[in-house]
Amino acid sequence: MDYHNIPVNGGEYDDDDSLSIEESNGHLFENGLKSGYSDDQGQQLRFRATSLRGDGYGSGSGDTGNSFVEDNTIQSHNYEPDESEVWRAYTAQLHFRNRGHWWTTGKKRSLMRWVLTFIIGVVQALVAILSNIACRSLSRRKFEHVYQYLTVPVPSSSVSHDTAQDLFQFDDDATTDGAASHSSLNQNVAPSLFTAFFYFVLYQLVFAAIASVFVWIEPVSGGSGIPEIKCFLNGIDIPRVVRIKTLFCKVIGVTFSVAAGLPVGKEGPMVHSGSVVAAGISQGKTTLFGRDTSFSKFSDFRNDREKRDFVACGAAAGVCSAFGSPIGGVLFSLEEASSYFSTKLTWRAFFCAMTTLATLFWIRNFDSLWGQANIEKMFSFGEFNSISREASNFSIWELILFTMVGCLGGLIGAVFNAANEHLTIWRMKKVNKSKSRRFVEVLCVSLGVSIISFLMPVLWGRCTKLPTDMQDWTNQEKNLVEALVPFRCVPGKEYNEVASLIFTESDIAIKQLFHFREAGASDMSTFSSGALFFFFVPYIAMATITYGIAVPSGLFVPSLLSGAAFGRLVGHLLHKLDHTNGTFADSGTYALIGAAAVLGGMARMTISLTVILLEATGDMQYVLPLMLTLMAARFTGNVFNEGLYDIHIHLKNIPFLEPDVPPIAERSEIVAGQVMSTEVKCLRPVERAGVVYDLLQQCGHGTFPIVDMASGGTLYGTASRYMLCTLLQRRAFGSPDVISGDYDGDTLGPRRLSPLVQWDTIEKAYPRYPRISDVHLREQDRNCWLDLRPYANTAPYTINETASIQRTYRLFRTLGLRFLCVVNHNNQVVGIITRKDLLPRALSESLLRGRNAHVNEDSLGFT
Repeated sequence: MDYHNIPVNGGEYDDDDSLSIEESNGHLFENGLKSGYSDDQGQQLRFRATSLRGDGYGSGSGDTGNSFVEDNTIQSHNYEPDESEVWRAYTAQLHFRNRGHWWTTGKKRSLMRWVLTFIIGVVQALVAILSNIACRSLSRRKFEHVYQYLTVPVPSSSVSHDTAQDLFQFDDDATTDGAASHSSLNQNVAPSLFTAFFYFVLYQLVFAAIASVFVWIEPVSGGSGIPEIKCFLNGIDIPRVVRIKTLFCKVIGVTFSVAAGLPVGKEGPMVHSGSVVAAGISQGKTTLFGRDTSFSKFSDFRNDREKRDFVACGAAAGVCSAFGSPIGGVLFSLEEASSYFSTKLTWRAFFCAMTTLATLFWIRNFDSLWGQANIEKMFSFGEFNSISREASNFSIWELILFTMVGCLGGLIGAVFNAANEHLTIWRMKKVNKSKSRRFVEVLCVSLGVSIISFLMPVLWGRCTKLPTDMQDWTNQEKNLVEALVPFRCVPGKEYNEVASLIFTESDIAIKQLFHFREAGASDMSTFSSGALFFFFVPYIAMATITYGIAVPSGLFVPSLLSGAAFGRLVGHLLHKLDHTNGTFADSGTYALIGAAAVLGGMARMTISLTVILLEATGDMQYVLPLMLTLMAARFTGNVFNEGLYDIHIHLKNIPFLEPDVPPIAERSEIVAGQVMSTEVKCLRPVERAGVVYDLLQQCGHGTFPIVDMASGGTLYGTASRYMLCTLLQRRAFGSPDVISGDYDGDTLGPRRLSPLVQWDTIEKAYPRYPRISDVHLREQDRNCWLDLRPYANTAPYTINETASIQRTYRLFRTLGLRFLCVVNHNNQVVGIITRKDLLPRALSESLLRGRNAHVNEDSLGFT
């Protein structure tokens, strides 16, 4: 079959770096030299760039504000350097300077790489600490004001300092001075449910509006940021995803969104913030403040490959700063985020996460100086202990029950993902067309969440007595009892079960569900089954609606909290079936299993999530239960749909390449010639400046093959768009008379025909290379000759047109390529493959067109 005679893809696939003039034969430069590409039949330019769905970020066509996608196209990263003559000369100069020296450039680069990794870990820890402090301060002030109008006034003598209920005591080792001050303050304020409701809603709306304003300023700062970081590490250059401006909007926005009482968490945004911190520190350049650390200091790190590796380390540091889980952070970066990982990068990610944990540990234990550290501060979910001291908290046969809970969690996660997917599609059509609509949606959702959150404790309307017999309880459990909320109950004596899960920080609520003992007849039920069910259903429904609005938000904590309530409810039901004889494990164990099940069913993570939960609990007895639960949740959820992050990647039309070859490629015999684009634009090794200028203006492709006409049109190399723009901007072309007569493609010899631009000069502008709109070519310069031979990548990756699609896919994704030239047996370019051509939909369309071509050929043969 003559593959390059088939109009492959018809322009549907085009990536920003694809080629889009259809070549119907191998004679590329018989005509059309003035236009810079072959146009034998006078065809019009057919180029339609694949655009990232702006409505996925609230920057649709109806918005005239700051659009998320500046040029409305998707670009790919270039992880392989262009092996040109100027690059080889630059490398040779470095080797010459290092000759005879012990302290070489390579050693200096390695040391600087580790130093920057250390700084990234420290800075990310400080960012997380500041965000937590600000979030707790805002929440404390909100609840303090509302609490004045909810507390039943009691004589001060009846309030004991050791049992007073301080709703706002968030620290594990907090004292009760705050409770006493609130009690004395409440004596002067008359209880008023309506007034408390008014201030509660007001605080929630104001905080949510502030969070939405930051997303208005930078749309990419909305959501968790994990899908965007996954795509960035997959080789997709999403605009502004790792800018310093995005960092400020993300951190400040998530602080206010969590303080607004929305069912969101800080953990996902911490992964995004860690990635931005890593990218900013490693590059040493920002347009927000107009600062540049000079190219000489970070020249070796200003490229896509180094930037990718630093971002992977930053993602690991972000997970560590969120959960205090360094190993889990490294595994998360390896399992979920990064598409390209090496042993050396694993060490660096481990070192970065270790630095983050050390910084957090030092700050949290600063009061003890160099003394012994408080063990309760080491684990995000508190310290887990065996109730029987010697045996585990569960029986071996209960592993079957844990697996069943995992299946239920996977089912809940699948329903959650499906509902959020349909809601996101509706948002893209109706809401995300403008930023103003997204802002109004945030206010509406915040108002609804506030009303439901306030009405739930009111409708529950039951005051439960505080546990009194706590002689065998640990200090951690006693502190959690003090954090129970007396919503319209007598402080120090009673509490509201539903309010204790809503009117408090999510971390405290999770610890309460994990650690309160309820295993047999002798243990008092801190949270009843009705309260858990009454909390679980509305909360997970609100989380489903909230994820996707224009605020920075994460889903780790909402999934953990709702899953903990679900798991504890399962534990309650089992104890009731057993008549509280203690046959089953305690409800706290089932709460942990339920939290893992729901989060695993939503995110479909296994290895990294197991380690994160183990490090957050600090108890190795739960290794096997967590592994079984997460595997069951993943298998069950995958029956119905994908993970939530993958769903959002596909909804935003991002060309994400999965690790495995698409199933259609495994089932069908497809070769590279069937999926390639035959719309190829080529240049000659020496081309007129006007031809190059017109070509760059007429299309937005990122790479152009260079064809040597002296050897029959074989592939000479490739030229990148940014390099061509830089050469035109610097006027690196020779006079029109440097070649006598018309250039016919014959061998010109080794002499250069235009001024030479050094490689470091071209790369200095990374990543903001000049655009063709920044270049102004004078009319008298159009006939000047531009010698591309010193700048051409003479060793591009190529593949034969008869190669299987499996080999093509593995080569493209494993090496992290931006494009792949398809050649015939004579090394002549017959097509180009980009990442869009390797997506399942593109492969299906290519296979269908191939079958239709066979049908047409057969029908023509019978006529």
